[in-house]
Amino acid sequence: MSSDESNSSDDASTSGRDRDQGIGLSNPALSQSSRRMLDLINRLHATGVQVDIDLPQIAVIGSQSAGKSSLIESISGITLPRAAGTCTRSTEPWKCSVFLRILESGKMQSEKFGDVITDRSFVEERIKRAQWAILNPTVRNAKGVTHFLAGDDHGSSLELSFSKNYVSLQISGPDVADLSFCDLPGLIAGVGMGGDKNDIDLVKELVASYIKRPSCIILLTVACETDFQNQGAQEMAKTYDPQCKRTIGVLTKPDRIPTGEEPNWISLIRNEKEALDNGWYCVKQPSSAQINAGMTWAGARKSEDVFFASTPAWSELDSMYQKYLRTGNLVERLSIILSDLISKRLPEIQEEIERVIASTREALKNLPKPPSADPRNEIAELVYQFVRDVYKHVEGVPQKDGLLQTIRPAQEKFRRAVRSTAPDFQPYERRFRNTKTIGKAKFLEDEEGHEDFDVSDSESDSDSDSRFTPGVVYSVVPTGKEIYIDEVFRSANEARTRELPGNYPFVVQRNLIQSVVKEWRAPAQLLGQSVYRVLVERVMSLVHDTFGEFGQGQLEQRVKRVVLVQDHVSKCMDRTEERIDRLLNLEDLPFTLNTHYFCDYKEKFLIHYRSARERDRHSQLVQAIQAYSDSKNVVPPVSYGLNRGTPDQPTGVAKVLSGLAEIGVHGIKPEVLVKLMEPDGMEPALLIMADVRAYFQVAYKRFVDNVPLVIDYELMWGSERGVLQWLNTGLGINGPDGNRICQELAQESPTVAARRDDLTKKLARMQFAAQQLLQIGF
Repeated sequence: MSSDESNSSDDASTSGRDRDQGIGLSNPALSQSSRRMLDLINRLHATGVQVDIDLPQIAVIGSQSAGKSSLIESISGITLPRAAGTCTRSTEPWKCSVFLRILESGKMQSEKFGDVITDRSFVEERIKRAQWAILNPTVRNAKGVTHFLAGDDHGSSLELSFSKNYVSLQISGPDVADLSFCDLPGLIAGVGMGGDKNDIDLVKELVASYIKRPSCIILLTVACETDFQNQGAQEMAKTYDPQCKRTIGVLTKPDRIPTGEEPNWISLIRNEKEALDNGWYCVKQPSSAQINAGMTWAGARKSEDVFFASTPAWSELDSMYQKYLRTGNLVERLSIILSDLISKRLPEIQEEIERVIASTREALKNLPKPPSADPRNEIAELVYQFVRDVYKHVEGVPQKDGLLQTIRPAQEKFRRAVRSTAPDFQPYERRFRNTKTIGKAKFLEDEEGHEDFDVSDSESDSDSDSRFTPGVVYSVVPTGKEIYIDEVFRSANEARTRELPGNYPFVVQRNLIQSVVKEWRAPAQLLGQSVYRVLVERVMSLVHDTFGEFGQGQLEQRVKRVVLVQDHVSKCMDRTEERIDRLLNLEDLPFTLNTHYFCDYKEKFLIHYRSARERDRHSQLVQAIQAYSDSKNVVPPVSYGLNRGTPDQPTGVAKVLSGLAEIGVHGIKPEVLVKLMEPDGMEPALLIMADVRAYFQVAYKRFVDNVPLVIDYELMWGSERGVLQWLNTGLGINGPDGNRICQELAQESPTVAARRDDLTKKLARMQFAAQQLLQIGF
């Protein structure tokens, strides 16, 4: 178990003279500059910022039984089995507070362990009980720390041998030293019967977590009673301080060196082997028997002086090496090294503190807003904000991913799908289905563009350039949607009842129109579903953006249920589908008052179908008419016709038109000459085909406008129109239980609350630390 330790005064038996002089680093003989630096770092430690930034401290490491605890006692003046803490100088009476530092979810939590101690003699017992609590986490979580404070069986059973959690001491008083350091567990070479091999790695990881920090001074403790090479702490120190710039070596138990082996240890003091930048020191601490007999801190120092002054191996060292002997010299050196490190690190510490403050503020800013003191009004404001956002998107936003921009491709796909249901009338008999097909109508290409014609409605480039092309044999593949003239004619004859000869019932046109209209249902429904999906996705996105950060997300989920599960948008979709069905039912009954467009289209389609059939039946005449039309503006005139005559006499089509002019018939267009040919009896079918195809042009254009209008009015605007009422009713925030409901909805997620609390405390720590630096001019 690791522990941070602060120097303190000696125990209650220390003489008044000893206390006046100060114990260890509390000695007033230390330089004022060192004292100033140590005071500052202790104030920073007192703020708790060491959990956030790298503050200078001393870590005491060594193998088990290397004398670490005795060394700490000689510096601090109190008996510590394992200890931890931070201290500050004070003019108040001596006091000590004990805390448990528990690492949970990657964050170090602090829990006070018992009341403040004002008698030094109680410290050791309190620390033992705190260690017991640390090493029994299950019992601690179940029974709390009071169990360990009041129990009398501490240490009898332990769940853990070691822990990354630790005991922290905060000691203050007029004669307390200004030093922060850690007493780390001894490195283990092996475990005995019943031991846990994982403890070896755990201790190594724990020691490494401290000494790897650039601001950590490594106090390497080596016992002289054990062979140097068998003590693994030195090797570990080298791993994390390979240049040996922040390691100080301390030899302990020099009275236990086997006779004749003193030179091996003296060579370390002389820095002749295992050299360290800060050198090696040797201290002599009282034995267990002397401590039990009540030896004071001052007595221990006197005994240490006698040992080094009377033991030849040490007393005979040159004066330049005498400063590396005794606890007092070590303490003085530690003070200088630590204060120098603090002075060097202060600018970096200030930068780190400023950087952490900025990042902590940003992290707090990114958290959801804290719970409102008036959740009812806040929820009402969010509801109105959501309604405004829905209105804005339904009305349209000038953005590429706007709601209207997103549904536009579906609308265009719908228009094309309805346009593709145009009846594919062929003015040829079905027996010619593999050899003949009509070209697309030129006037439709000019009116609606090439993109509206699929392969089945197109012809070769040579056909698209003129209205009259000689009948040719095409290589065609029927699509199965063609309606041939003989089929139309047969249906017309089969439908006749009491009509006079040459007349046919309107039911023929109606049946053909109805067969087309029924194909409009699928694309219309698909458009409605497509817009519904886009709208729902956009509304859900707005719900998340508006309500997602409120409370624990219950408000967002409830709004989604009100908007969707409780069927506001769904009901709008139901009304939309009903209106679309009504439009389809209306289109099932052919009707139009758009007489001009209908008649215009009928005439154009009749000419289109009739011309195609005539140029197939009278290809030679049609070719002559086409040749005449292409060349009539050529100068000098050239005659074209069935028989070529002299240049001075018109022939062919020109001769016919000239003859008509001679008898007073002027202004005859050459293509009218085709009407002089005997009809083939299919004229009624051509009229029916022209009727249906013309009506389609009128009906499909209004339909592809009306369906999107219905969807826009009933679904999109309908969703916006009623959403406020639905939310107010569904959420219940305006009802008698409104306050209770709003309080429940405003409850913050424990995770977010804990995160905010951690960040707030962290920010307070860092800001207080920044103030401490400002007070001394950094």
